[in-house]
Parts: sequence; C-alpha cells; structure tokens
Amino acid sequence: MRIQNKKFLTSTLFVLISFVCLAQDGTPPPPMPPPPPGLPIDGFTTFALVVGAYFGIKKTIQNSKD
Repeated sequence: MRIQNKKFLTSTLFVLISFVCLAQDGTPPPPMPPPPPGLPIDGFTTFALVVGAYFGIKKTIQNSKD
C-alpha cells in the first residue's frame, strides 16, 4: 500500500470515529424508581409462632418423660 493511500485511509477512519463519538448520547439514563414497599407482616406470623411454641413445648415434655 502506498503512503498516500495509508494517509487517506487513516484520515477517513479518524473522521468516521469522530462521528461515532459525537453520535453517542451524552445524557445519563433516568434514575431507577424506588423499590416497592415490603409486604406487611400480619397476624399469621403470630399464629405461626404460637403453633410452633405449642409443638415445641409438647415435644420437650414428651422427650423429658422418656
């Protein structure tokens, strides 16, 4: 390849690359929305704790009798 062709190719690539750089959007993306609120903890949790305590105490009493 001759020097003149190399200079032309280099100049053309430089111009094309500068157009690509200008074509990029400079504004940042919008911020993310806030996360949704967590699910409420209802009376089911209290019910589950009471049932778990009942079975735990029952198992402890059965094991202490054996």
